[in-house]
Amino acid sequence: MHIQRSTVLIAVNIALILLLAYSGWHPYDRITWIMEVFPILIAMPIMWFSYRKFPLTDLLYVCIFLHAVVLIAGGAYSYARVPLGFQIADLFHLTRNPYDKIGHLFQGFVPALVAREIFIRRECVRGKKMISFLAICVVMMISASYELIEWGAAVALGQGADEFLGTQGDPWDTQSDMLFALIGAVLALLFFSRFHDRQIKRLSNRVRNHSAQPV
Repeated sequence: MHIQRSTVLIAVNIALILLLAYSGWHPYDRITWIMEVFPILIAMPIMWFSYRKFPLTDLLYVCIFLHAVVLIAGGAYSYARVPLGFQIADLFHLTRNPYDKIGHLFQGFVPALVAREIFIRRECVRGKKMISFLAICVVMMISASYELIEWGAAVALGQGADEFLGTQGDPWDTQSDMLFALIGAVLALLFFSRFHDRQIKRLSNRVRNHSAQPV
């Protein structure tokens, strides 16, 4: 016997497959779309096939889905052309489309909770403050690595990387991207830690009860 996949995980995978198919039908730029949705194509199989050994909380599956939606929209339109970004720019009288900052906010928010859950459930870190500190360190490592990937794409593709980078002429785009990832991580830890703890406890009890059942 194996632990049954959660309804949330199944719904997330179905929804992502449909959204990927729809967004990939006629994106603004095919190369940009592939580069932006590539992390989703990696995450989906990992979530599905790792469920038997290490299922995640429903909170994480929902957060991963929301992050994926942000990436899919950015890939379909290119970040500098997402309609929601123009609406935000008009609302706050901004000079550029800020949609890419939403992506980097999620880039901090979701990995912080993923790292936190792994640290707690694997019992590889003790102390809530140390868990939060290391979760933020993981986020900043991911953010810095992503900026290095963007730099590599810029060098390799030249002007063809403009849609993927989405800098829109901002010389401080790299620094502000990392700042938004940091803000996302801090927000996740400040406002979702208690709810996350309850979800982890519920999942741990479920896994423990399943393990106690006779095969």
